This record gives sequence, structure tokens and C-alpha cells, in this order.
Amino acid sequence: MFFDERRSHFLKDRLQRRLKACQLDSFYSYYRLLTSREGRAELALLLENLTVNETSFFRNKPQLELLQKTVLEDLLRKKQERRDWNLRVWSAGCSAGQEPYSVAILICDALAYYYLRNPLPFDMPSPKPLIPPPWKLEIVASDISYASLRVGQEGVYTERQIVAWPSPSPGTVLGAMGRNGCPFRFLVLIVLVVILVLVEFF
Repeated sequence: MFFDERRSHFLKDRLQRRLKACQLDSFYSYYRLLTSREGRAELALLLENLTVNETSFFRNKPQLELLQKTVLEDLLRKKQERRDWNLRVWSAGCSAGQEPYSVAILICDALAYYYLRNPLPFDMPSPKPLIPPPWKLEIVASDISYASLRVGQEGVYTERQIVAWPSPSPGTVLGAMGRNGCPFRFLVLIVLVVILVLVEFF
């Protein structure tokens, strides 16, 4: 987490709110609290206050297009040559889950397109799974915000949040993911370094 001079006012405001809530009179006292064993819960609250959690489905389209059209094509070919059928993806800073779900959809599409041009040597089961055997996909999604991770675990989004979603319908895709071996693990990132910029305010 990085705050340049333009965002220092935002940082100071959020820190002062937590000082008031903790009934502390200095940034140094707050720093001591955060670095103590008893300060873990407060650190989680501070991080919730500092994170913007701005996200959406299929955000940063140029990067996603590069992943789908170039990276995945090459990766699938090389893995098939090695007979390595495992795909593992880490979505760091996943916020409320839209990014890992978007990546999962792109991988499903890439596998389907790949096997249109390179048919499997056996008949596919019916209905066709999103992840064709023998492939296995696991997506690990992590964030420092407990609240955002809970939203991602639920996988329930409003109509406004899925406005950029391509067809088929999101309900169809998310339901099929759960049934067809596309597991998600949502993990909290452990913050090892307490916000060092606090020193500026001592």
C-alpha cells in the first residue's frame, strides 16, 4: 500500500479517525498499538478504512485481452506438450472477487477455443464442462480486506455490478463454475509491515 503526497491528506484523515475511535492522543501511541499483539483487530479495521476496493468485472481490458489471446494460448500449448494439465492462478488484491471470476471466464473461453482447433482424442461428456478433462483449474484470490473477501466468497452481485459482463448470463456461468471443478479459495493477505508513513506524523 503506497500513499504519495497527493494522498497524504486522505491517509492522515483516516488515521485520525482511528485515533479518535481508539481514544489515543498521538500517532506514536497508535503505532505502538498496531505493532502489539493486541493490535491485530485494530490493524484489520485500519486496513478496511484505507482500502478503496474499487473493482469491476472485466476491468483493464487491454491486460485481459493480452491474457486471453496471447498468454493463455501459449501456456495451454506448452502445458499440453508436457502433459501438465494443472492451471493455478493467483489473483492478488482481488477485492470483492470480480477479477478472479473474470479471469476464470477467460480461461474457460480459452480452453473451449483451443479445443475447437485441437480436438481432444475422446468424446466430451454431456453437458460439456467448462473445464474440459483432463484439465484442472484452481484460482486463489487474496486481499487485505476481510469485508471484500466475504463478498467474493458469496459471489452475489447486483445488476449494476455486472453491466460489463459478456454473454452468457452471469448466473449461468457462476453456477456452472461451482459445478464443474473451478474452485476458488479466498485468502486474507497477512500484512507484515505496519504502515511506515505513520512516522511522518509522530
